[in-house]
Amino acid sequence: MQSPANSLLFSSLPLNKALVDNLATMDYNEMTPIQAQSLPEILANKDVIAQGKTGSGKTAAFALGLLNKLDVKKFRVQSLVLCPTRELADQVAKEIRKIARAIHNIKVLTLCGGTPMGPQIVSLEHGAHIIVGTPGRIEDHLKKGRLNLDNLTTLVLDEADRMLEMGFVDALDLIFSLCPKQRQTLLFSATFPTQIQPLTERFMQNPVTIKVASTHQESTINQHFYQVNDNSERLFAVRLLLQEFQRESTVIFCNTKLECQEVANQLNNFGFSALALHGDLEQKDRDQTLVRFSNKSTAILVATDVAARGLDVDALDAVINYHIAHDPEIHVHRIGRTGRAGAKGVALSLISHKEAHKVMRLEKYLEQDINAESLPDEIVLNYDIVKPSMVTLQIDGGKKQKLRPGDILGALTAGNSPAHKINGDQVGNIQMFPIRAYVAVHHKVANIALKKIMEGKMKGRNFRVRKLA
Repeated sequence: MQSPANSLLFSSLPLNKALVDNLATMDYNEMTPIQAQSLPEILANKDVIAQGKTGSGKTAAFALGLLNKLDVKKFRVQSLVLCPTRELADQVAKEIRKIARAIHNIKVLTLCGGTPMGPQIVSLEHGAHIIVGTPGRIEDHLKKGRLNLDNLTTLVLDEADRMLEMGFVDALDLIFSLCPKQRQTLLFSATFPTQIQPLTERFMQNPVTIKVASTHQESTINQHFYQVNDNSERLFAVRLLLQEFQRESTVIFCNTKLECQEVANQLNNFGFSALALHGDLEQKDRDQTLVRFSNKSTAILVATDVAARGLDVDALDAVINYHIAHDPEIHVHRIGRTGRAGAKGVALSLISHKEAHKVMRLEKYLEQDINAESLPDEIVLNYDIVKPSMVTLQIDGGKKQKLRPGDILGALTAGNSPAHKINGDQVGNIQMFPIRAYVAVHHKVANIALKKIMEGKMKGRNFRVRKLA
């Protein structure tokens, strides 16, 4: 009989040895709670409904399940993973590729809206084993006959709650209707609203339901609630909180797109470094916003819940709820973005008397009393606002030009002249896209970096470059 400790090891499961060995190289040693509960059922080929918060390890859970039964020699689409946003789809595809790297010749293709259709059509003609995409774009390819799901064995819905919120019901219906009836369906969700139930009843076969606790230990996330009298006080309250809790990376959650943009604009007027993330942004602007926030060249991201799905930022210091969420589970999901992996985090929520009903629901859900605190003292004149230490450069060349992160790092750190020297530790994240790349550099060497890229060569050619302001 296995000991409890051994039962948490990936090696205790009937997984392909190459997958287990590769997990060890990624420092994936013990399973998280959602992995330990869902993987045995997934590997037994059962339909699974799993509920867990962001950062719980659910991507690795379904990735291991679909990779373990994938037949590499059969070059057909065998797994389809649906995500609500392109950002989440990109993140999921990247994780699947990392977990799959020990198994040769597996092709993972991403199909999302907001990107050119032509290259996707060409990629589909060449085939793939695993498709990761957004429902709308998958629906487009299916209607045009470019994507065939006849050989599908596993269908995954990641963040199913947000797909329904975003109005993908018709697209999901079409996708389900074109999948083989004999398949495994895995549904992962941070919350479980009532509209998910009909979906599971129609398209899943005797699913096993798994729910991992969504609450957070007080020692990991410190929650504070502050009373405001009306909406006109909220922005001033946010400035007070940003003064009191200076952080390198803060997300402010708003309930509407309009509010989101207004808050970001006002904070910038007051000298803060803030960007808005919401559904009305063009895809290029969304990409830039996420890049700048994740590489710490902007300090504050003001986002709606739907837009923030797929946000993958290490060491997020603080979350501010401009309004508390309508659903207690969404509140827990929001604050779960700080204090991850055992790090300390802080969650600051503004509440008014008009929101008493939401506060009561949240108290019941959290099983604790919510007592509003006084806001910090008023803002000191000439208050020294924390400025980001990094600056983002956009290079007009990317994967299609065969550029690699190593080329960019090499170009920046080349040369020993003291006046033009850039050390490796002054270069931050380098993120590659099809036709552009982004690199974070310390603000002290930003102009030097700009000149080096502009006047130097990579892959034997010059590339245009600019600072993102």
